[in-house]
This record gives sequence, C-alpha cells and structure tokens, in this order.
Amino acid sequence: MGVGKGTVARALVKHSDYFAIDTDDLIESIENKKIKKIFEDQGEAYFRTLEKKCALWCEKNIKNTIISTGGGFYKQKNIKQIGTIIYLQSPFHRIIEALRQAPNSKKKFKKRPLLNNLNEAEKLYNLRVQEYEKVADIIVDVSHWDIDVIVKEILQKVKKI
Repeated sequence: MGVGKGTVARALVKHSDYFAIDTDDLIESIENKKIKKIFEDQGEAYFRTLEKKCALWCEKNIKNTIISTGGGFYKQKNIKQIGTIIYLQSPFHRIIEALRQAPNSKKKFKKRPLLNNLNEAEKLYNLRVQEYEKVADIIVDVSHWDIDVIVKEILQKVKKI
C-alpha cells in the first residue's frame, strides 16, 4: 500500500507493449464507490470478497497486461495463475515518507483506510513482507524512487522469465 504500484504500472506501459489495469479501480467501478467508502460501509471482509471476484475475472480475461493490485491482493488463491508476480519492495518508513512528501499527501492518506493508524499499518506491513516475498516471482527494490531505473529493472527481469 502506497509503494507506487500504480505509478510504476503507468510508467511500464509507456516503455513497453503492455496495457495496465488496477484492481482497486475495477472494484470501485463495479461498486460505484471509492475503496475507502466500501471499507466504511461494508467492511474489509466484503472488500476481500470483491478482490476474490476480481482475481477470478482477471485470471479468465486478462492476458499480457500489467495488473496493479491492492496490498492484500496477494492472498488470492489463483494469483499465480493470473501472471508473473512483481513485488515492489520498500521499507515502511520510506513509503510513509514518500506519501508525506507527495503534493497531494492528505488525499493519498485519506484514500488508504488502513493507514489511519500508522502503528497498526506498520504491523500489517511487517506481516505482509514475508508473504509478499514468498509469492513474488520478481522482487524490485523501489526505495530509491527513480522510476526509469525501476522500469528498466522490471523489464529486464520479466524477459528472463
């Protein structure tokens, strides 16, 4: 969450023949409401059910496309059938630092309900890191935030698979 998945996906599209979609955008379109509002109105369990439906749809319908996912999407049982998993790795403090320095910082925090409590968010981050590493086919350190370097590294690693 907040590591720059969408930014990296858009940059990859500019430097490759891939298309890109965002699972959170798909879910917001299906529900006709923002992720934050889904969490508020129906809760996290309902949101995770929507992610599952989205994962099944992606597996059946999406090919040769960069799929930017929400932070908990890695738990989908069919994730390996969807495609190559790229984990954008960054220390928690760097993610928070980048979000705080963003021109639209308040908006970035507001749209991420799990960042309402940074202590809890960091605990969640620490739990997820090991899981991300287990599921990832490719791990890319994005803590340096040089998008051109990140894109080049991802494209090189994808070619090797």
